[in-house]
Amino acid sequence: MYDRIKGFRDFYPGEMAARRATIDVLEETARGYGFREIGTPALERAEMWTDKSGDDIVDELYAFEDQGGRHVTLTPELTPTVARMVVAKQQELSKPIKWFSTRPFWRYEQVQQGRQREFYQTNVDIFGSEEPEADAEILAWAADALTGLGLTGDHFEFRISHRDILGGVLESYDADVDTEAAIRAVDKSDKISQVEYHDLLIDAGLTADQAAEFDDLVAGGDLEAVEAFADTERVTEAVENLQNVLDAAEDFGAREYCTISLETARGLDYYTGVVFECFDSTGEVSRSIFGGGRYDDLIESFGGQPTPAVGVAPGHATLPLLCQRAGVWPEEEVTTDYYVLQIGDTRSEAARISRELRERGHVVETDVAGRSFGAQLNYADSVNAETVVIVGEQDLENDEVTIKDMASGDQTQVPVDSFPGEAERPTFDDVV
Repeated sequence: MYDRIKGFRDFYPGEMAARRATIDVLEETARGYGFREIGTPALERAEMWTDKSGDDIVDELYAFEDQGGRHVTLTPELTPTVARMVVAKQQELSKPIKWFSTRPFWRYEQVQQGRQREFYQTNVDIFGSEEPEADAEILAWAADALTGLGLTGDHFEFRISHRDILGGVLESYDADVDTEAAIRAVDKSDKISQVEYHDLLIDAGLTADQAAEFDDLVAGGDLEAVEAFADTERVTEAVENLQNVLDAAEDFGAREYCTISLETARGLDYYTGVVFECFDSTGEVSRSIFGGGRYDDLIESFGGQPTPAVGVAPGHATLPLLCQRAGVWPEEEVTTDYYVLQIGDTRSEAARISRELRERGHVVETDVAGRSFGAQLNYADSVNAETVVIVGEQDLENDEVTIKDMASGDQTQVPVDSFPGEAERPTFDDVV
């Protein structure tokens, strides 16, 4: 007997049905905004990550040397891949480029609640627009996707900030500050103690007094106070851009879900502008549900023309936790519209009925295992069949089939030639 590998999951039909229903909402919402689906490879050159993050990142990857001597890795995230794809056909693609995809990724990291080594995300990105409307559309898609799942503003909030606000404030200090290290410290601030947080800020170049002052300023979230403190063009422009995004989000119907939170930093260094994370409003799900933001320099760093970009990537590990907490997670069960039950030598007629029902888009099962009447009926019940169509030799001698409603147990006979007839979804109530 083989055990499942740690950090990887099996999804049985009931669980997969709930996941598929959720993914369908995310993807259909994206299509409604004009995002186009793409497909991407599971394997990429490891240099796409090591060149930018150093060789130490290999410890977090499923990286290896393939038979051709290439250093490759299972993809740990999508952004470098889509950047590569944009660069490859940048002159051919109409701008803005609006793409989405749902797929698995792999990272070798500690397994914990909401975090596996194989995980799934739906990525939604816009390339080629630096306008605040692009950021707002990403926020609007995320809000519409979540409300489409049955969530409300009582269940989630978007904590939104701007990387240049933090960077500009840090630059305003009379100190040699490692800005990226300090921003990464801000990103960790809600997961560690205040002492540890201040120590990280001090390690990044601030004095103890400056670290405490910076902490108070960021935690306060007062944009006017931050702008006045920094008194730099960079911070003023960032505050203005953030306000413009929020104004556009108001028009797009997403502003009510947004809260300004300067402690929201996003740990990845490639973010350049507005960033946001989605959280459970009650705090019961402690980790962020998902996050996103603007990464205007990434395409150029991959050898392309300067191309602004913004995106978001809901993960399929934490999102179910939020939906379950809110009571809107789909039922984890399979459903079947019809089970066509065969008694005796009735395969030809049963197959005809099954085909006609499937042609109308219904989920239809019939016996493929030579089971008894009782075994077939038990199976129909186990797959939650709504209607059972009994095709028996005796019924066919009378030119009839039996229609059984599984919820009530009621059944009746109808002429075989009139079933399924003209109705799109004929049930017991339609034929009695």
